Amino acid sequence: LHPNGPNSTGVTLGNRNPQTVALVQGLVKEGAVGELWRCFGSRMEFGTAGLRAAMGPGISCMNDLTIIQTTQGFCKYLEQCFGQSLKERGVVVGFDARAHPPSGGSSRRFAIPVHLFCDITPTPFVPFAVSHLGLCAGVMVTASHNPKQDNGYKVYWENGAQIVPPHDKGISVAIEANLEPWPESWDITSLSHSPLLKDPFQDIHTEYYRTIQQHCHHRDINKSSEVKIVHTSVHGVGHAFVQSAFKAFDLRPPYAVEEQKDPDPEFPTVKYPNPEEGKGVLTLSFALAEREGATVVLANDPDADRLAVAEQQKGGQWRVFSGNELGALLGWWVYQCWKQTNPDQSTVKSVYMLASTVSSKILRAIALKEGFHFEETLTGFKWMGNRARELLDQNKIVLFAFEEAIGYMCGSAVLDKDGVKHHAVTELTAVSTGLNSYFICHDQAVIRAMFDRLRHYDNQEDVSYPRQCGGVAITAVRDLTTGYDSSQADNKAVLPSSPSSQMITFSFSNGGVATMRTSGTEPKIKYYTELCAAPGNSDVKGLQKELDDLVYAIVEDFFQPQKNNLLSKPE
Repeated sequence: LHPNGPNSTGVTLGNRNPQTVALVQGLVKEGAVGELWRCFGSRMEFGTAGLRAAMGPGISCMNDLTIIQTTQGFCKYLEQCFGQSLKERGVVVGFDARAHPPSGGSSRRFAIPVHLFCDITPTPFVPFAVSHLGLCAGVMVTASHNPKQDNGYKVYWENGAQIVPPHDKGISVAIEANLEPWPESWDITSLSHSPLLKDPFQDIHTEYYRTIQQHCHHRDINKSSEVKIVHTSVHGVGHAFVQSAFKAFDLRPPYAVEEQKDPDPEFPTVKYPNPEEGKGVLTLSFALAEREGATVVLANDPDADRLAVAEQQKGGQWRVFSGNELGALLGWWVYQCWKQTNPDQSTVKSVYMLASTVSSKILRAIALKEGFHFEETLTGFKWMGNRARELLDQNKIVLFAFEEAIGYMCGSAVLDKDGVKHHAVTELTAVSTGLNSYFICHDQAVIRAMFDRLRHYDNQEDVSYPRQCGGVAITAVRDLTTGYDSSQADNKAVLPSSPSSQMITFSFSNGGVATMRTSGTEPKIKYYTELCAAPGNSDVKGLQKELDDLVYAIVEDFFQPQKNNLLSKPE
């Protein structure tokens, strides 16, 4: 485990960052075998989400050496795929404000030159740049809303969407074949005068804000609006970019939470830099709103690709909208605006909206009434972005896509979630109620046993899923780990399945739907539930109690948190 010792392939590797080397030497001196094993025991895996891990020494962490190795493999794979055109088209690289002073790592240091943004940028600028500049690929160095010690390496393909198979495997193989750092890899002194280095910041900044104005349908109303809004970037990169977006829409600038306005990789005012966690992250925002008389709060995650919204109610309390509620609001609003500017309703058959399979189905109900198409994809914007590109290539119109994890895509200029440009928040009138949460579990054996129990519920030998839960009959089961779907004539799932992740969806006789799945980036077992009322049933309190009872039964019977030692979502 010497910092300059051989790896498992026999290639002599060395991290030349003196701070990282000093950390390793300190661990060796202390005899910290457990920590050394955590850092060097196994290489972090490259997947469709790219890389995401803690910053620090060793092949399991984000550091100069592992980023060099990853980038070398990525470059070799791009050469295989694009040949000479790679030298003509290039790639774009962006980075957020994350840093890890002990190891000398940061999002800026991990970036490589080509079209390299000169300063921190929100994640949506990278896929926008790939499409706008016609590039081969893009890299965003960010860990999004993960804890402060983490960082990540997110990859976009030439179509402007995140990579999906087989590119993840191809890049992973190329990384393993290029572990020895090239001689020039450590030399960053030549970057400032390299003819290959271009800064796309000003061009992309101008074009992005020009492009998003196609979604501004009520400029006169915006100019005269008296609505006061508070915005927080939660110590991330979003502040200046959201202010510019408000200006582009002729909206009065939002009040900024001063304590959270500027980038700070320590995230000092929050336990988790994730507005999806709700009111705990928004305490300072609510306080500012009450001082200024604002009634709406907007919050971005650190790389500004997610958006949380809260509204003050008549009694003074604050309501934080769920991702499903906001997805319904934005989807409905986008469609109403499209209808106003497209009076020829014959074109509605070319309109599409998308949502991940764990998200609310309320857009499906709107699509059935209005006549446009609704499709669901696997979880994650990489699937929605690539499906959107396929539809666009068929001359279809992709108006909107969303996932319940407060991610939204309005239009098709950015084929990923974008937390900068979404400002239209309206009143939800459809009756739908949902409840999403998660448990924390670090033991993969426990997770596998829990899901296997559901697949052999009545019979340990044969496949046998539960038939009821909490006294409510289960009418259909879809298991995207095994590819089983009882609602299909051949019992085969329509959506792609993957044995590497756990995901089961149960449909209930009362209109309830519940999905249990593992997270790809965090040690979480998530659950998503929704109860869609029958037409005419507007008893919201009764529906909420019915859903609460069902969720309680699912947690106790399917998750068994006490038996499995699962940790509940922190309050």
